[in-house]
Amino acid sequence: MYVLAEVARGRDNNLNLIRFIAASAVLVSHAWPIALGPDAIQPLSGVTGHALGSIAVYIFFAISGFLIAASFERRSSLRAFLLARTLRLFPGLLVSLLLVALIMGPVVTELPLSQYLSHPDVMAFLVRNTTLVFPQYTLPGVFQGNPYPMVEGSIWTLIHEVLCYCLVFFIGVLGLLRRQRAMVGVLILYAAIWVLPELVEVKVHPRLMAARQLSLPFMIGVAFWVWRDRLVLSMPLAIALVLAASTLRSGVLAYPVFVLAVSYVTFWIAYVPRGGLRHYNRVGDYSYGLYIYAFPIQGLAVWLVGPQEPLTNIAISFPVSLVLAILSWHFIEEPALRVTKRAAPLRTDLG
Repeated sequence: MYVLAEVARGRDNNLNLIRFIAASAVLVSHAWPIALGPDAIQPLSGVTGHALGSIAVYIFFAISGFLIAASFERRSSLRAFLLARTLRLFPGLLVSLLLVALIMGPVVTELPLSQYLSHPDVMAFLVRNTTLVFPQYTLPGVFQGNPYPMVEGSIWTLIHEVLCYCLVFFIGVLGLLRRQRAMVGVLILYAAIWVLPELVEVKVHPRLMAARQLSLPFMIGVAFWVWRDRLVLSMPLAIALVLAASTLRSGVLAYPVFVLAVSYVTFWIAYVPRGGLRHYNRVGDYSYGLYIYAFPIQGLAVWLVGPQEPLTNIAISFPVSLVLAILSWHFIEEPALRVTKRAAPLRTDLG
């Protein structure tokens, strides 16, 4: 058994590898609707009740909750925290949107070039997807003959990521992240709000329901950070949670237990196994680039090759998406992180 606080020091972990695998899982999961249409059944959905891509997103949000809570406590100021989050999320996203809208779009669109470039939806695509508030997933005349005629699909989660950042900011400003007893009250209040739609028959907007669903793994990650000095990482406990999630397939506890199991197993894999796996950290963090580039590249594969099976789509789009992710990391994301280190330093008293 390992106490999380003892093994979660520094950057010697498997988090980058886990996130890369999760981003790859999102690509694999999306290959089914992109190649076969929106009604295609994605991998694992019939077995677990959750698509492979959804499970990957739960993993992203659980890790994010832990790291964002840590980032808030370790940043030297509120400004430093906000700047760090902005520079991590938006430079890579903006470049990817520009490439999709202004490079790929003009080549793929069925419209004349001048009509495409002057179409208001092109600028709307850039503005709305950069601000994240009302994402636009299509471009004029692009992928119209594809089974799934959307250009973007993965970025819908980013607004929920930002909202979760805001939640940590609010909790942190109130000074609650360092007070375990106070955080018990926060989690009780969160649980009451979370369970309310399950108990009361009320129509909730789909975006609010999505925020509700994704905030749960994020808050589990935050809780793992707050109680890191008490949380034990144990294989028997991980197995027990997986078995519990397998048993609870319906009811109000089914989703929370499933997400808790996924989160706990993720942290066990992140911090317990050692050896060669940890050499991946020397490569770089290609997960975000893979996440934001995969969907348009997968659509492009269908447009170029024509009707195809999901495995064919994966085989064509994964290498291209990975190359773009590598370029994004080394030329956009990593330089932005270097700016973050200079402009938004960590507190020296926390290491």
